[in-house]
Amino acid sequence: MRKIIVYIATSADGYIARRDGAVDWLDRPRLKGDYGMGEFYRSIDTVLWGRKTYDMALGLKAGGNAGTESDSKVKNYVFSRRPPRKPVAGAEFVKEPIPEFAKRLRSLAGKNIWMMGGAGIIASFLDAGAIDEFIIHVIPTLIGEGIPLIAPRHRTVPLKLVSCRSFSDGVVRLHYAVAKEKATKAEKKKSDKN
Repeated sequence: MRKIIVYIATSADGYIARRDGAVDWLDRPRLKGDYGMGEFYRSIDTVLWGRKTYDMALGLKAGGNAGTESDSKVKNYVFSRRPPRKPVAGAEFVKEPIPEFAKRLRSLAGKNIWMMGGAGIIASFLDAGAIDEFIIHVIPTLIGEGIPLIAPRHRTVPLKLVSCRSFSDGVVRLHYAVAKEKATKAEKKKSDKN
């Protein structure tokens, strides 16, 4: 089955961006191989975006950032309560409830799915049980305040460490699987009877 994977960078204090959405602290020399990004990108064919993150990426593209060039082989879904005034090439805007959308998307043939972010859409997918893995690149920089990796809500989500890799420049890549909750005793009893 296709996996929905959050592949993202955070500051050492757990933020994905400054409060205004700026990611200037990510502008740093990168190692050859860009921390495995190319390999990860070849493993996906779909990207999920929150509206603010998508708008920010479009702004970077307009500013000449080659990293946000669209790829016709990759399907982009943008979650938004307000559709764009005019259609955006290469993106489908989604209002569908997350559990139904995730189930439908996973049922289609294809590669894994990249949850790009931001914090709100990651939280919504996580709370719906629709995220399978996190690959987090911790950048050795403290920014003091900003947008957290996941929008705050009351939750406890156990993770299972898949791998941990450190790079010579101090970046650490943490790869976690979201631990699936164990069936309650009543659910287990019911399935044992069937």
